Amino acid sequence: MDLPHYLVALILGIIEGITEFLPISSTGHLIIFGDLLGYNDEASKVFEIVIQLAAILAVCWDYRERLAKVATGVASSPAAQRFVALLIVGFLPAAVLGLMFHSRIKALLFNPLTVATALIVGGFVILWLEKRDHRPRIHAIDEMRWPDALKVGFAQALAMIPGTSRSGATIMGGLVFGLSRKTATEFSFFLAIPTMFAATAYDLYKARDLLHAGDVPVFVIGFVASFISAMWAVKGFIRFVSNHTFVAFAWYRIAFGLIVLATWKFGLVAW
Repeated sequence: MDLPHYLVALILGIIEGITEFLPISSTGHLIIFGDLLGYNDEASKVFEIVIQLAAILAVCWDYRERLAKVATGVASSPAAQRFVALLIVGFLPAAVLGLMFHSRIKALLFNPLTVATALIVGGFVILWLEKRDHRPRIHAIDEMRWPDALKVGFAQALAMIPGTSRSGATIMGGLVFGLSRKTATEFSFFLAIPTMFAATAYDLYKARDLLHAGDVPVFVIGFVASFISAMWAVKGFIRFVSNHTFVAFAWYRIAFGLIVLATWKFGLVAW
C-alpha cells in the first residue's frame, strides 16, 4: 500500500499508542500493519523504537504524581523503597532472558504469520483464564511481595514472542498469581517503565547507525501520535478493567489473527 510517509507515521503512531498497554500486542500490530503499509525497511526499525518510547513516556506522564512521590521518597520512605524493589524484581526475568534470546527471537519470529498465530493462541488462553474462578488476594500494589513481582516478571518475559502482548502476559499472569484486575493492570503499567526504557535504549544503541536527520519529521509525527493515543488508551483501559473482563480482547485477538492467516492462505496479501 503506497501511502505518504507522514500518513504512515501517523497511522502507526496511533496504533502503537492504543495497543501498547492493551492485551492485544503492540509489536504484533506494528509488524502486521508495517508490512501491510510497506514500512518495513531499516528506517522502520528506528521508527518503532521512537514510538514505543513515546508510549511509555505517556504512562510516565499519566502517573507522574506517584512516580514523583517515589523518586523524592526513595532515599527515606520504606514504601517508596519497597515499590522500587518490586519493579526491579519484576523487571529482572525479562532483562536476563531478553539479553539471552532477544536477537534470535527477533530474527526468527518477527513476521506476520507468527504474530497471527500468537494472537490466536493468546486469545484462547485469555478465554480459558477468564472461565476460572478468580479470587484475588492482593488488591493493591502495596500488598504485593517480591515473589509476586517475580512471578509476574516471568509472565512478562513470555512477551518476547511477538503477538503475545507484554501487557497481556503481565496482566493475565497477575490474575493467575492472585492480583485483582485493577492491581494487575496498574502493576503492568509500572513494570512497563523499566522494561521498555531498557529495551528502547538497547534497541536504539544497536540501531544507532540507522539514524538519519532526514527521518526526523516522520519520527516526530509518529512520536506525537503515539504519545497522545497512549494517554487516552491508558485512562480508558483502567476504567474498563474496573468493571469488565478481558473476554472482548480475547475475541479481538482471535478474529484479527484469523483474518491475517486467511488473507495469507487465500493469497489476498503477500505477508
